[in-house]
This record gives sequence, structure tokens and C-alpha cells, in this order.
Amino acid sequence: MNSKKYSNTKLLLSLSESILIFVLLFIFVKTGLSSSLVNYLLTYTQNNYLLFLLFVITTGFCFAVLFSPFSFYNGFILEHKYKLSNQTFLQWIWEGTKGILISLIIGLPILLFFYYMIQKFGENWWLPFAVFLFIVSVMLARIVPVFVLPMFYKIIPIENEDLKGRIVRLAEIANIKVENVFTFNMSKTTKKANAAFTGLGKSKRVLLGDTLLENYTLDEVETVLAHEFGHYKKKHIIKNILLGTFFSFFTLFLIAKLYSLSLPYFHAEKLTQIYALPVLALWGMIVSLLIQPLSNIVSRKFEYEADAFAIETTGKQEAFLQTLDKLTEQNLGDKEPHPFVEWFFYSHPSINKRKSAILSFVKNKIEKS
Repeated sequence: MNSKKYSNTKLLLSLSESILIFVLLFIFVKTGLSSSLVNYLLTYTQNNYLLFLLFVITTGFCFAVLFSPFSFYNGFILEHKYKLSNQTFLQWIWEGTKGILISLIIGLPILLFFYYMIQKFGENWWLPFAVFLFIVSVMLARIVPVFVLPMFYKIIPIENEDLKGRIVRLAEIANIKVENVFTFNMSKTTKKANAAFTGLGKSKRVLLGDTLLENYTLDEVETVLAHEFGHYKKKHIIKNILLGTFFSFFTLFLIAKLYSLSLPYFHAEKLTQIYALPVLALWGMIVSLLIQPLSNIVSRKFEYEADAFAIETTGKQEAFLQTLDKLTEQNLGDKEPHPFVEWFFYSHPSINKRKSAILSFVKNKIEKS
């Protein structure tokens, strides 16, 4: 019951926050508050790019302060209430501050480039900006594992030779060249467990949370890694890049068109009027919400395929089934969410459905042999 209550509370908080952000952002533009803020900032600078940055930072700061109770309850209070967090309040503040600073370092140049594109290309801004975002996403996939993650966690090579051997064997089956296998101190922030196969090119690496290594057998860890390698073997990474690129271009195209059509409603005459730019975020929230179920359908299909690969390569279905149960219990996942909630919001199938699929896969494999 705790897991269902925890999951439902997290979902309710997320939905409530999103709806409230949408409503307040709409009011902010429609009532002229956004225009008033721009007029006020014009007393400090006449430079359009600096004005745009000041507008984004001021608006972002105000919304961050306004929604800080949501962040505090969701990220700190709730995690401690369900005994999932290992952070003190000061540690939580510090980690959040680091996250904000890194987001600003990465995000502000992207926003400036966006404003340059809308100034230069008008209604066609979405196309060069989508290309730019694709390039940035590839760069971040290479940079984040090597430079960003170490700012939050202590990442060290694993020392267990038995586990290393199992990983090398799995990597060979999946045709992956894995030179970097690390553990990271996930326990510094949470009691949850996780693992990941991340990065591109030379930054490609296996990351295992210390909470996983401490609480799971080698067979169980092996099945988790086999699942992650399954995504590579089944070309899910390439497919996700292609699908992500398509969704990115399509989403930006729709947002650009809807933004242009809705400008008169918000009393704006030009695309580049800074006070009207938050309308882009409004359309972005709507379009993303509509596309989300389709994206999740594809993601869940990939998860089933990676599960099948894990069973096929390890032959340890019992260990994998036990691992899924343990992870769900440790992370307080909902084993059987409402069908609509799962269809609309879940990028992974529910554990009960994954277990049923695994048992069916094993049964079919036995019958064919």
C-alpha cells in the first residue's frame, strides 16, 4: 500500500504543479504582467539579447520561488516520509543548487541561440533550432557521464573481478566494447537502487549504484546489466535517437505554428516580442502532453524486448524476476498502476506486466526447444 500511495502522491504533485504552472503562465501573459516586466527591464538595457536574458532569469526566478513548496515537499519531505532519502536539508539544498547552476550554464546559451534563430528566421525558426538541439543532445550524451555526473557522485571503477567477468561476457554477446565499468555512491542521496549503460563513443560506460551492489546478488546484478545491454543489442539507442529527433522536429514545428496563430489573442504583433515568448512554453506543455502517450508506448515496447534479451543471454529468469520485485519494493514502485495511468504516464511497463511477459517468453522458448 505504501508503494501505491507514494507513486500516486508523486503523480498527483507533478500534475498539480504542471497545471498550476500552465495557468499562472497564461495569466502572466494574458493580463499584461509579462509586458509590464519587459517595460520595467527596458529601464536597465535596450539590448534585445540582454533584455531577453534578464526577462528569462527574472521570470524563472519568480516561478522557482513560487513553486519552491512543491519542490521541497516532493524532493525532501515526501522522500523522508517514506524513508527513501539519506540527505540532510543542507545537502538537499546544495545538490539542488548545483543542479540549478549547471542547468543555467547549459540552458542560457541554448536560449540565446533560440532567440537569435527567431530573430533571423522568423516563422521558420523551429527548423535550425531543432538541428541545433540534436547536435547539443549528442554532445551532452558524451559530456554528461564524464564531466557532469562526477559533480554529484563519486564514481570509481568496480573491484569485483567476478562481476567484471560477467559484464565482459554480456558485452561480447551484445557486441559492445565496454572498457569503463564504475560504481557510484547513489546512497549519498537515496536508498533507491539503479544501474545504467550511458554515454556515446569513448564516454560509453556502465554505472552501478552502490545500493544495487550492496543489496543484490551477482546473478541479480547480472540480469539488470543484461537488460541494459539489451537496449544496445536491439538498437534501441539508435532508434531512440531517430525517434527523439523526429518528435523534436515535429513538436517544435507544431509549437511554432500554434504560437504564430495565437499571437493576436495575446495582443502581440511580432514573433520576437519578448513578453509573448512564454506562450511558446504554454504550447510546448500542451503538445508534449499529447505526444507523451505515443512516446511511452514505444518505450514500453523496448523495455519488453530488453527483458527478453536479459533472459535469453543469462538464462536466469528466476533471478531476474526476483530482482524486479526487489527493485520495485526498494524504490517504492507501483506494481499495478491504473491502466490509464500506466498507458499515459509510464515509460516502463508495470512490474506485474513485465513479469507476465517474461514468464510467457520462457514458456514459448521451452515449447519451441
